[in-house]
Amino acid sequence: MVEIRGIAFQDNTDNDMGLEFFNLSHRFGFQCPNWPYFKDVQIDRKHYMAKSGVLSQTITTTMHVTTHIDAPAHVVQGTPFIDEVPLPHFFGTGLVVSIPKKKWEQITGDDLEKACGHAIRKGDVLIINTGWHKQYEDGDYFAYCPGLVPSAADWMIANKIKVVGHDTQANDHPLATAIGPQRNGPILPHLEQEYLEWSGGTPWEVDFPEWEPVHNMLFSQGILGIENVGGDLDAVTGKRCTFAFFPWNWDRGDGCIIRLVAMIDRGQQYRIEAGESF
Repeated sequence: MVEIRGIAFQDNTDNDMGLEFFNLSHRFGFQCPNWPYFKDVQIDRKHYMAKSGVLSQTITTTMHVTTHIDAPAHVVQGTPFIDEVPLPHFFGTGLVVSIPKKKWEQITGDDLEKACGHAIRKGDVLIINTGWHKQYEDGDYFAYCPGLVPSAADWMIANKIKVVGHDTQANDHPLATAIGPQRNGPILPHLEQEYLEWSGGTPWEVDFPEWEPVHNMLFSQGILGIENVGGDLDAVTGKRCTFAFFPWNWDRGDGCIIRLVAMIDRGQQYRIEAGESF
């Protein structure tokens, strides 16, 4: 048991179910890190103890902040909204793989094959740990993070995974988004010259000629993406786990903030109920 503010609760890793629970989500709240073109999260207390004897808060936010899952309709017009995606796509077994990456490096299909090609299964949830979750702040995290490129999407499609999650800012490299030269970008124009110097003289539009290609490739095949994975990610890296990450039943939702949880059953004694009558 663990005591929190004077109340006893079962512990994440020591409980009656015999399961270990690992939080893989960053915190959501006031002034949490935010993608560069979104408005800041606003949280207002409408009722509080001195006023009403209860605490009630209103929240103004995009759903694409902190750890969240994208609906296919977020990027690919005419594809399912978050409430239309069947529930099995928010639960399942899979891998947490280590693919260390630094500033602006690419996560490729070869990286994925080397990291887990021997262990991946059809229908897996694949969580990628680049180490970038340790940089989770408003500054360098969004502008300079590594990112998935089309060869990684090809690998995921070929291996028929169900969901991919990662500790980076988007399901694409940041310079294949509006942070770079794509669509309504660059929203961070100072990065153009910096990338030119970093790349040894290659313009960013040469290395990233398409707008969010990985989003488009994965979502068109029904593979969902979880962005900004964090929390206890290092504790489960290199392990096969069971994952749960259910979103709101939001009509025409473009995505949803989630509590991504990894579960391990070392004793193999827990079971999902068979639904017998009582």
